[in-house]
Amino acid sequence: MKIINKNVLITGGASGIGKIMGKIALDKGAKSLIIWDVNQASLDATALEFNSRERVHTYKVDITNSDLVATTYQRVKDECGNVDILINCAGIVRGNNTFDQQTIQDIRLTFEVNTIAPMVITQLILPDMLQRNYGHICNIASAGGMLGNPKMSVYGASKWAVIGWSESMRIELQQKHSNVHVTTVAPYFISTGMFKGVRSIFPILKPEPTAKKIIRAIERNTIFAGIPFGYHFIRFWQAILPLRVFDIIFGTIFGIYRTMDHFTGRGN
Repeated sequence: MKIINKNVLITGGASGIGKIMGKIALDKGAKSLIIWDVNQASLDATALEFNSRERVHTYKVDITNSDLVATTYQRVKDECGNVDILINCAGIVRGNNTFDQQTIQDIRLTFEVNTIAPMVITQLILPDMLQRNYGHICNIASAGGMLGNPKMSVYGASKWAVIGWSESMRIELQQKHSNVHVTTVAPYFISTGMFKGVRSIFPILKPEPTAKKIIRAIERNTIFAGIPFGYHFIRFWQAILPLRVFDIIFGTIFGIYRTMDHFTGRGN
């Protein structure tokens, strides 16, 4: 779906990859950029930076609060009209502990932000899209949702769930012969600060090119976008290799299973 003249809603759009995608959407002629974020200071700074007040609409919203989400979405419809493109981008990663050291609070919060909130938001917006038979939903998952990794058990599980939900919803819409499209995105580590301290033999993704690839995937109605492209083959290698061999190659030789050893994050 082309961005021009569309109302684009991005959760977590006041920082990181979400903010960059918002700028690209404006540059491509989006009618309205609707930014949801929990940080008011970041919202204000982003609106000022984008310098397009008539097209940029910011809303402070805790996406784990379903009542607030519903109220905010009604405000969006009243003030901006229907959402044409929804990008579920908000996400968190907590700590660098093994699963036995995770707290119940962190487990719940991770799933509430990364998994449940995108479902709640989409369930609010999707009926309006279906009624118009028009729209696009882009769910930002993670390569961590395709491959187990030590010290990412909870985060990875939350993103595995996103991939399963997003893919299932896409198929449901196809079976309805709907013109509402779904794109699932699974990027590798991105150097936005969220994964500060991560070390990898593979290049850490740069935010701007990654954001451009995601927007391009939306415009092309791409079903699944692994970034970099090689991640499309993870499932293939897992299918043909004995898992112990897979662990040796990807975990030990390529060092994937040690990437989080020095993780510090940005304290979110």
